[in-house]
Formats: sequence, structure tokens, C-alpha cells
Amino acid sequence: MFCINVGKIERFLRILLGLMIFYVGVLYPVEPKIWGFIGLVPVITGILGWCPLYLPFKINTNK
Repeated sequence: MFCINVGKIERFLRILLGLMIFYVGVLYPVEPKIWGFIGLVPVITGILGWCPLYLPFKINTNK
């Protein structure tokens, strides 16, 4: 389906950072509340191993 273009270390860091942003955005009174949903983007790209923003720039961190 998609070509994996995100390396293992970057995937781990994306998931970790995304969960932290999601946690802060949902549980703490941070405005705007959209931060919780923004945190899901790196989590999803980390799980899938595919980042659509890498395509136009032909970036591939997967070894």
C-alpha cells in the first residue's frame, strides 16, 4: 500500500512525542484543545511508518 519512508528510531520518537502532545492537549487545560488531535498525527505516522510530507521532498529515513 504505502512505501515505508520513516526509520525505526524516528518512528519511536514520533510515537513518544505524539503521545506526549496528545496527553497534554487532552488532560491539561491547554488552549486550544486541538493540541490533543495534533498529537495524533505523529502517532499515526509513527505506527504506519509512512509520512506523506516526505513524498514531495523525496526524503527517506528508512535504512
